[in-house]
Amino acid sequence: MQIALREVHDSDLPVFFRQMNDPESLRMAAFTPKDPADRDAFDAHWKRIRATDDVQRTILVDGDVVGSAAVYGEPGEREVTYWIDRAYWGRGIATAALRELVAQVPERPLYARAAADNAGSLRVLEKCGFRVTARASGYANARGAEIAEVVLTLDA
Repeated sequence: MQIALREVHDSDLPVFFRQMNDPESLRMAAFTPKDPADRDAFDAHWKRIRATDDVQRTILVDGDVVGSAAVYGEPGEREVTYWIDRAYWGRGIATAALRELVAQVPERPLYARAAADNAGSLRVLEKCGFRVTARASGYANARGAEIAEVVLTLDA
């Protein structure tokens, strides 16, 4: 299995939109757009972020688009995010992609946030060197409730 990151292409967006509308993935991610099925909002979001200096990458496995990963935010407060198609969960893809992403972005610290009950994502982040530095709560659109959240940091 060959895992690679590349620049986001226009043709990736319909795949991302489909991936981000899987009910189980949405529930696990928790902190999602208010209405993930709103294609206009999705397109506007991607247009906006692709116009920034943020780092956005498409995750490929053997040439197939399986997700996305990004570093975004203001210097000193930059966060990582990633999304993997549920059909590819549990294969080490998120860990490999995130390792590559943080290698491409030498700036530190980097931060990440995850639902406290998202054991898979927390495991990926910790394997990539992120450590839990805070606990908080926030409104999770995908769950329609305030839930516990973990903040992680990757230092030098």
